[in-house]
Amino acid sequence: MRHPTRLILLARRLTSALCAGTLLGLSAGAAANTLTQNVSWTIDRAGTSTKYRVVAYGDSIYAGYNGSALNAAKYAAPTVDAEYLSARWNADIENVRRAKSGAVASDIYNNKIVAEKSYMQAASTRVVTFEMCGNDGLQARSAFKSQTGTCNYTALNNAVASCKTYVAAAMDFINANAYAGTKLKVISNLHYPGYAADNVQSSCKDASTGATVNLQSLFLPRLATMNYWMCEFARQKGFQCADSFAQYMGADYDSNGDGQVDAEALRYVAGESEAAYVARLSTTLRATIRDANSKFVSATSSYDYIQSDDTHPTYTGGTVTAGLFGGTTGSGAPRYPTIGNGKNPIWNQYGHERMGWAISVFNPAAP
Repeated sequence: MRHPTRLILLARRLTSALCAGTLLGLSAGAAANTLTQNVSWTIDRAGTSTKYRVVAYGDSIYAGYNGSALNAAKYAAPTVDAEYLSARWNADIENVRRAKSGAVASDIYNNKIVAEKSYMQAASTRVVTFEMCGNDGLQARSAFKSQTGTCNYTALNNAVASCKTYVAAAMDFINANAYAGTKLKVISNLHYPGYAADNVQSSCKDASTGATVNLQSLFLPRLATMNYWMCEFARQKGFQCADSFAQYMGADYDSNGDGQVDAEALRYVAGESEAAYVARLSTTLRATIRDANSKFVSATSSYDYIQSDDTHPTYTGGTVTAGLFGGTTGSGAPRYPTIGNGKNPIWNQYGHERMGWAISVFNPAAP
């Protein structure tokens, strides 16, 4: 038997390695350094034994990653959505999160969505949701930041292309394999972690201008392109798109006097072109985009949607075992037995609460 102290030290070292190497994507090779964080949590509602299932596939966002290799947020966004469903349907809702922190889109597609399709094939399944591409972007961004000499944009462009490929493939596969009684399929797009920190010049120089480039100006249009295709493919393939970029990066009031609440103005508009969407975010409305560390819910009040790692969403409601020593399968009563007007009391105070609410607005009236 190993000494307990050694086990603790081992866990700490692995957690540190994962934080530094995997989730912040220090190199393209970081794709191999992943941490499976699967959780099944049931919202156990008083007075009913009827149970339906929400299946969520993704990376560290849906995993509820919190810097630990041993546990994760109990109320990550998909479980928050399960709580909304429980209130709406007056039923028990099982949220199955099949997540892999640090995984790029191809890994999530092949080793979660495809390899673990049985979870969405269960007859109790009513909602299937997924998110991906964050680590593709993070890894390409980190690699670019380390460049000197002449800038090479290949990895950034490849990340965008890979995202488009596997988002479309994931939707096609889910459409072909999810239980026939599934009522809702939804993707959550990407917020921009480290938005403020990226407002600096690169260490490399553009081949055409001979000058350094602003990292934020370089990355934002590419992130917008990824997000456009997540929502556009959703429109084409029978999915809904929870626009987490707009929910995280825009204020909940009209800061520029254009007659629109910022978060609403930033949202994907069905039918618009890629060029129009990217221009709207990266040029026309760029001044309204704010770092999600200060999500303004009014002109005078803000909340921090991002953890201290400047990447992962904030949460409340405790943690569950998820990581090196397995994952939790458990249940608990809903935090809010009744939810008025489709919003729980903390819907806009934490990153995961906001994302879970953004998914929930598409929930069908009945199972």
